[in-house]
Amino acid sequence: MAITFLTDGPDAATPTILLAHGAGAPMDSASMSANARALADAGLRIVRFEFDYMAARRTSGVRKPPPRADTLMGEYRAAIDALSAPGRLVIGGKSMGGRVASMIADELHASGRIVGLLCLGYPFHPVGKPDQLRTAHLADMKTPTLIVQGTRDPFGARDEVATYTLSPGIEVLWVEDGDHDLRSRASVTGRSAADQLRMLGDEVASWAARIAG
Repeated sequence: MAITFLTDGPDAATPTILLAHGAGAPMDSASMSANARALADAGLRIVRFEFDYMAARRTSGVRKPPPRADTLMGEYRAAIDALSAPGRLVIGGKSMGGRVASMIADELHASGRIVGLLCLGYPFHPVGKPDQLRTAHLADMKTPTLIVQGTRDPFGARDEVATYTLSPGIEVLWVEDGDHDLRSRASVTGRSAADQLRMLGDEVASWAARIAG
């Protein structure tokens, strides 16, 4: 299936950040679109794509369960090849998309194809199953990594993540009161959704500039 990309932000920006979607929502979901715009407004070039199973939903209308994350690594590599991004590249994604990217990041970083990994709401464990951790490969991750995580994310809240063994190369940016879509309540934080997105964009842009040299 041909890969379709959605691009936000200036074409000349470095690095380019390639993002895959989560397990149940497409690349143009409200959450992904809001985060992509926030990152683009901070001066980053953001490119989104869909795995084949999600793209097929657009034509078939049939919602099949997502494949296992490890079966999607080849599709992510194919998206990188098809993008042929000039300059430096960061890979990542929302939830499952970020998890898939994390599985291939070290091989690509070692070969010089990427400079970093960005995960928006990493699924540290299935909801309600905190003992089924998806963190083994994160303990010795060599790729410079930023995980943006809501403090009340049911896939890994702040108090849970504090107990995990993560590589020193992994930074966690906590979104106060954020859920799995990184949305927080103004009644709790005192900040509007627009202010929260602006802060997110600025923090990620600062990290991206640092790792891109």
